[in-house]
Amino acid sequence: MTGTVRGCYDVWTAVISRTTRLIVQGLALTGLVAGTVAFTSFDKSVDLVVDGQHRSVHAFGSTVGDVLRSEGITVDGHDIVSPSPSTKVSDGSDVVVRYGRKLIVTIDGHQREFWTTALSVDDALTQLGLRADSARLSVSRSLPLGRQGLSMDLDTRKAVTLVVGGKKSARVTYAATVGDLLEEVGVEPGAKDRLSAPLTKPLTDGASIRLDRVVQKQEQATRTVAFKTRSTKSSSLDKGTTKVTTKGKPGTAKVTYLVTYVNGKATARKELTTVVVTEPVTQVQKVGTRAPSTASVPASSGGLNWAALAKCESGGNPRAVNPAGYYGLYQFSLATWHRVGGSGNPIDASPSEQTMRAKMLYARGGASQWGCGSHLFD
Repeated sequence: MTGTVRGCYDVWTAVISRTTRLIVQGLALTGLVAGTVAFTSFDKSVDLVVDGQHRSVHAFGSTVGDVLRSEGITVDGHDIVSPSPSTKVSDGSDVVVRYGRKLIVTIDGHQREFWTTALSVDDALTQLGLRADSARLSVSRSLPLGRQGLSMDLDTRKAVTLVVGGKKSARVTYAATVGDLLEEVGVEPGAKDRLSAPLTKPLTDGASIRLDRVVQKQEQATRTVAFKTRSTKSSSLDKGTTKVTTKGKPGTAKVTYLVTYVNGKATARKELTTVVVTEPVTQVQKVGTRAPSTASVPASSGGLNWAALAKCESGGNPRAVNPAGYYGLYQFSLATWHRVGGSGNPIDASPSEQTMRAKMLYARGGASQWGCGSHLFD
C-alpha cells in the first residue's frame, strides 16, 4: 500500500525542531558562560599612581606593561615603574609610575645635567645630593618640576678677598664668576687694567682676586746733550799737553716719554721722541806732539835733586797735564800753585819759575808734598 500516513511528517518535524532549539540554546549558554569567565580573568581593577596622582583603572592584560599600554602610558630609561613592566598583575594590584625630569643646574658657573623623578626643586636638590642650604637659587625651592624639565642657577656662598687698585677688602658673595663679583661691587676694569683671573672664571670659596689699575701718560723732560770733542795735532805744543781753542758747550733736548703707572706708582718709562732744542757746541783742542825739553830744569839745588823729582812726577815735561788735575814739571794742583804765588796754570810758566815755586812748597812742607818726593835725595 502506497501513500503517506496523515500527520506523521508534521509530528517528526516538530520533534526535530524542538531538539534543535534545545541544542542551540545549550551551545549559546555554554558560550555565554565561557565568555564571562574569560572577561573576568582579563579585566582587573588596578590602583595606578602616576607622579603621585592616584586613580583606579580597569585594565586587560596579565602584566604591568599591559596595564600601562591599556592606559596609553609610555615610559623610557629615565622613568621609574614599580613593579617592573614584566611583573604579572592581579585584581587590586598597585602600579606606580614616576616620570624622569631633565634638570640643568649651573652651579657657580659650571653647567651640569641631571635626571630626577622629584616633583619639586627642593626635592630634586635633596634627591641629587646638591648641598644648597645656604645657596642662592634662580627659582623658588617650592617650584614644581614639570615633565618638560627645568634649567636653573645655583650659586653657593663664598668668602673671597678682593684687591682693587692696591686696596684689599674681604667680602661674602653669591657671585658665580669673577665678572659677576666685580659687577656686584660696582667695579669696571679699564682697557689697560690687569686682572688676576678672566672675567668668566667661576668664583670659588677662599678665592683672591686682584685688579691693578693701569694708566699710561705722556710726559716731557729736558735732557742735556753732551758736546763732542775734535782734536788736532800741534807741533808747537809739548807731547802730552793740550790746548783748547773752542770750548765745548752742552746742548738741550726735549724728550717725550710714555710712563706707565700701576696703582698710582710709575713702573715703566718708554722714550717716544727726542727733539733737540739747543745744539751742543763742539770743543776744539790742540794736542801737542813736540818732544819736551828738560835742559832748563836744574840738576840740583841746595843739595836736592830737582831734576830727578821732575822726571818722576812729569817725565821732565814742563807742560805735562794729569787728567786728575795736576800740571807742569812738579804736578802742581791749581790751588797749590796759587798758594805759592803762581798765577794762571803752571804749564804756562817757565821751567825755572816752576822750580822756584816747587822750592817754596818744599820749604813749607818738605818732600812729602810729592808722591815722588824721595827722589829729591837721589
